[in-house]
Amino acid sequence: MIGRLRTVVIDCPDPRALAGFYAELLGLPVDDRSAEDGWVVLGGDPGQHPRLAFQKAVNLREPRWPDPSRPQQFHLDVTVDDVEAAEAKVLALGATRLTGSGQGWRVYADPVGHPFCLCWDD
Repeated sequence: MIGRLRTVVIDCPDPRALAGFYAELLGLPVDDRSAEDGWVVLGGDPGQHPRLAFQKAVNLREPRWPDPSRPQQFHLDVTVDDVEAAEAKVLALGATRLTGSGQGWRVYADPVGHPFCLCWDD
């Protein structure tokens, strides 16, 4: 092992707003110590995992699932117990259901367009 994952950083036009979306989706606290212009972190101290950070990107060209000319750039798999209940909640938070699903997963976009999956065990 060369190192340990510290933070996944997501570019977006409004870090505070997108951090709020993922705070609700994942139940992670916003680390108010990180709140500086253009940067917000979820998940606490660097030694605590998982951590997500949101960084301001002025000219972000959002991904378009499943368009290969606008690749997803990254995505998160989020495990849920009840996909129907979880779907209703993420849609209410501003997510969009995207085409694509499989046995045990469905694809969505966050409010900025980044894809993520709700996953469950059958």
